[in-house]
Amino acid sequence: LFPVENPAQIGRGYVAITILDINDNAPEFAMEYETTVCENAQPGQVIQKISAIDKDDPPNGHQFYFSLTAEAANNHNFTLQDNKGK
Repeated sequence: LFPVENPAQIGRGYVAITILDINDNAPEFAMEYETTVCENAQPGQVIQKISAIDKDDPPNGHQFYFSLTAEAANNHNFTLQDNKGK
């Protein structure tokens, strides 16, 4: 989302996600991800789904959900959650 009236209000941030591997094969991302978070995004809202393939895992690999924390309204925190329970 890029505001046309005032481009000075655009902010960019980079998030590096490192997956620690406890088996023989390191997880791999199939692609690079880029996401935009709207200023009115709600805490807990999923903003990106990230998939990593790990040859030690089942054939479908592993998915993660990238979401805003409950405190996101007051700061710039994100959480990265495993797909368990989703």
